Amino acid sequence: MKIKTYYLYFACLLILLINSYELTFLVWGLVCLITLRQKYSWSFIQLLIPFVITVCIAVFSIQFGEIEWFKVLRDFSYLLKPLLGLIIGYNIAQLCGKKAIDLAIKGGVMLAWIHIITLIVCLFVFGIRNLNQLREHGGYFDDFETYILLFVLFPRIFNLQIDPKKRRHYLFILATSLLLYFSRTNFIQFAILYFAIKGHLSLNVQKLKWIFAFLLVATLSYTAIYQSNPRRNGQGIEAFLYKIKIAPLEAFKTKINKEDWKEFHDNYRSFENIITVKKMSTQPTSCLFIGLGLGSSLDLGQKIWTNDGEQIRHIPFLHNAFMTVFLKAGLMGILCLIVSMFILGKKVVSVHSKNIDPWNLLFFGSAIYLIVSNWVFMGLYLKLDNKSLLLGLLFGYRESIKLNPVLFAPNESKQASSHTR
Repeated sequence: MKIKTYYLYFACLLILLINSYELTFLVWGLVCLITLRQKYSWSFIQLLIPFVITVCIAVFSIQFGEIEWFKVLRDFSYLLKPLLGLIIGYNIAQLCGKKAIDLAIKGGVMLAWIHIITLIVCLFVFGIRNLNQLREHGGYFDDFETYILLFVLFPRIFNLQIDPKKRRHYLFILATSLLLYFSRTNFIQFAILYFAIKGHLSLNVQKLKWIFAFLLVATLSYTAIYQSNPRRNGQGIEAFLYKIKIAPLEAFKTKINKEDWKEFHDNYRSFENIITVKKMSTQPTSCLFIGLGLGSSLDLGQKIWTNDGEQIRHIPFLHNAFMTVFLKAGLMGILCLIVSMFILGKKVVSVHSKNIDPWNLLFFGSAIYLIVSNWVFMGLYLKLDNKSLLLGLLFGYRESIKLNPVLFAPNESKQASSHTR
């Protein structure tokens, strides 16, 4: 069963690399059915409820006119994706028990190796010459690898037993892979999760000093980058510095000249948000609360190229999960999305707090990071997202620690308990 479980989990991770949501939905759906459990904890059901309500609202608010059923079914499957990922991860954790984190680490290292090998092959086949080509062929980010890098960096915090030689190998592969994504969101993710598991997000005077110092360094670094004025079409690291330079305003501008292709391209996320708000403001008041339902889309006013190499004018999903949910399920959907983050970050109380506290901190950091992820990259709704598989697994793993603290206790605690007996 354990071997089959490994294969099932790896299949869910690898299918995402094909970049076909139809195949992803098929594989995830099958794995979800294969691993389905007869009973789920109330805490896990609570985590799923906001996503279920969002789907129900979007179904209820379908605009009954000329319904295009393909678009309705497509949106329905997209909105189910977080549910499938969380359930699969949770099921796998319950099947694997203490081996669940070992499975996740192997999955993360596997993804890192595939990323590096892909870039090496593309370097010789396509002749990668700049940052845009590097990310086009290798991918734009990987939230899963960031979590795994933190586990490998701090095994003692999470009570993980990793062979020293393997640990050095894992660190090198994961760090190299993540650096080659040149992803601003992954750097932000790492910083948020690092501060969370170190306890720096629970505020006191000392931690406020650390946060102030970090913000000061970040501000000075950004100022230095801004003053150096990296070029938009710069090569190598200059292109990455340009993306950092425009990051603070890229997703928050309220006015964009879409006739200026440079401004339009650099601030495209903001453009999506602007036209979403404009469209929803012209709808009946009821639509503000329950959205336009499954099958709804936005008219960009012109055709644009997607990362999949397609030209489209009407988009059903945006970069911003808040705006996407607003379009499909209105303000009630946004409320559900916010509630889901609160539930994810909620602290689990246990008499064996030493064993479970690191995982509570990690989930608290994950909830904070999801604010960023939902704003810039669709969060758990992104068709290439893999972190729902990991968050579901970690949720199930934390429950196992709470229910069987002796089995998951640090080795010193076990020895002490055995000596006492």
